[in-house]
Amino acid sequence: MSRWLRQHRYACMVALRRLWSHPFSSLSNILVISLTLAIPIIAASVLVSAQPVVKQLPVSPEVTLFLRPGATPDTATQLARQLREEHPQDIQAVRVVAREDALKTLKANPAWADALSVLPSNPLPHAIVVSLIESTDLAKQANALAREWRQLEAVDSVQLDSEWVRRLEAILGFVRIGLGLLALGVALVVLATVFNTVRMQALTQREEIGVARLVGATESFVRRPFLYLGALTGVISSIMAILFSALALVPLNAALARLADSYGTQLILSLPDSMSLVLAVVLIAILAALSARWSVTRNTRF
Repeated sequence: MSRWLRQHRYACMVALRRLWSHPFSSLSNILVISLTLAIPIIAASVLVSAQPVVKQLPVSPEVTLFLRPGATPDTATQLARQLREEHPQDIQAVRVVAREDALKTLKANPAWADALSVLPSNPLPHAIVVSLIESTDLAKQANALAREWRQLEAVDSVQLDSEWVRRLEAILGFVRIGLGLLALGVALVVLATVFNTVRMQALTQREEIGVARLVGATESFVRRPFLYLGALTGVISSIMAILFSALALVPLNAALARLADSYGTQLILSLPDSMSLVLAVVLIAILAALSARWSVTRNTRF
């Protein structure tokens, strides 16, 4: 066991010396990999920060019926019961929102409190919120019900809700696929950069490797420092990519805070959780080591 540890410690020290012996080349390669890795990390930060916001929004399709100004609470209750009885196969839930409750909700929002405080009376109508059952042809079904309910005598207007939420979910799904493809592209960049780095190191130390083989060095002994070189390059690049991403989120959050304040809300971009970042560092180190092994195998056959 101690012999095995000594061999790996020796290989790690050799890899560190090789990195240090060519500082400009090593730093250039690490910067290329780290800046490339920072792109999917920032994209993942945006996706991770947007998902809780979407989950808080009502994703079930809803249709809101606004009654005419003269409608009474009893009219709203009777109409809600009528809709439930006429469309039991389409409606999941029906709730009546009294105009007084709607006004209290709006006044609780600081963005609306000042404007509503100067009104002499409540301008809001009674409303009925209808949640529809999910189906394969939901959009067509919701539009048909909205057209039908607009013809009702007590109804002033009908609004289809949650459609924009469904579009947002579709956009997030598209972003997830794009992030996966971006991660694949980043993996190829890491493989290519480490492969070329190890290739140059192997060609530079061609004579040293030949002498080591003549005195009895095994193939694993020759290749092990190059594997550590690739793994160390991947680890250092990943850590620098996380630091670059954290720094990039500072101005992004400042700009996002100004935009969110204009809508009366708050949204902060944050890095993925620590476990995901650690797994990413380990994965990049493994990919870099595999690329180094492939490179040293191809370029030390002499």
